[in-house]
Amino acid sequence: MRPDSPHPPAATRRAFLRWLAASPVLATLHGCDPPDSPPGAAPSGGTTLRPSFDPATLQPIPRAPVTTAAEALDVFDMERVAATTVPTAHFGYIQTGVDGEETQLRNRAAVEAMHIRARRLVDVSSLDMHVTLFGREWPTPIVIAPCGSQRGFHAEGELATARAAQARDHLQVLSTVSSTAVEEVNEARGGPVWYQLYATSNWDVTQAVVERTRAAGCPVIVLTVDLAVGSNRVTLARWSRMDDRDCRGCHRPRGEAPTVKPMFQGTVYRPADFRSPGMTWDFIGRLREITDQRIVVKGLMTHEDARIALDRGVDAIWVSNHGGRSEGSGQATIDALPEIASVVAGSVPVIVDGGFRRGSDIFKGIARGADAVAVGRPYLWGLGAFGQPGVERVLEILREELAVTMRLAGTPSLAGIGESSVGAG
Repeated sequence: MRPDSPHPPAATRRAFLRWLAASPVLATLHGCDPPDSPPGAAPSGGTTLRPSFDPATLQPIPRAPVTTAAEALDVFDMERVAATTVPTAHFGYIQTGVDGEETQLRNRAAVEAMHIRARRLVDVSSLDMHVTLFGREWPTPIVIAPCGSQRGFHAEGELATARAAQARDHLQVLSTVSSTAVEEVNEARGGPVWYQLYATSNWDVTQAVVERTRAAGCPVIVLTVDLAVGSNRVTLARWSRMDDRDCRGCHRPRGEAPTVKPMFQGTVYRPADFRSPGMTWDFIGRLREITDQRIVVKGLMTHEDARIALDRGVDAIWVSNHGGRSEGSGQATIDALPEIASVVAGSVPVIVDGGFRRGSDIFKGIARGADAVAVGRPYLWGLGAFGQPGVERVLEILREELAVTMRLAGTPSLAGIGESSVGAG
């Protein structure tokens, strides 16, 4: 079951998700102890997680539900609303990692395990959070990460996200498997977005998609290399089994072929083409031959691969494990970030995603060597909860939290955030 339908969940599932949203089960998906673990138990990797429930009673810490986007105090308020408004299988698509969620949990735990080394008596009366990427200045380093099938979370899907990105002036990256075509998204955004590319095993399809994004004015191709084969998304499978809707009407009409995503329409694409297990580093050279767009490689986790990417002439490196949705390595992106940043040494921009939920987390990502930090699940929670206003509020929360963190840490500019700004443990 894929998240393409905006149809609301049945009443019985609403009741179930209201229970789930208030339980420690949901808490495990944003970096807290599993309900069957002792309070403070460490996941794979050894980092202690912060529980969102009282360790004495194992009851959830009270969190009053919000009824409007403006009422949300942090992104987790959005998560709890989205759990009751997004169809069960579609919410499972947002939440899922792979295997037993070790990598997704590690992403979050590693960020939380770091502390900020606050400096005092620094003039922080004015802040500079601007970042320049490929000659374009953005007022904040917070990037909207690509995610497909957003109409499965809200009827307006990627258009609502794009309008929020325009309203808050954030960089948006559009997924290959979006439920809305790039031309419509660019119009809603008020300018071209970056385009995330899944390289299919059919070069004719890939070439057609790249040319279409180039014609649409997208200045950057974000080549994703961490999901050339499928991944073991157990949580998605389990939540799909709990979804009592008949999804054939939106995913695969009876007697018809699977619905083709908008960006593949007009090509010779077949579902069997989607994965590209034979892709190698030579693909970057082939891509260079057909486009003058900037090329960002997304999904690197080691300094060895970062060095190869630089040798191949990439324009930026995106440190990512797909939000814990690709390989079950158990390695957090923020832990991989320093070795990659060291190799890059400022020669190209570095972007990171994976487990960033607060402005203080974004501060830590910058300190560890990123030029920009991308968020995925938080804005999807906002989208599923309230549509465009929800996405806007998530971006506003993260930006405000980053500003507060910078001031309290005594770092009035992003340039002043460095290795000495954070510590481990």
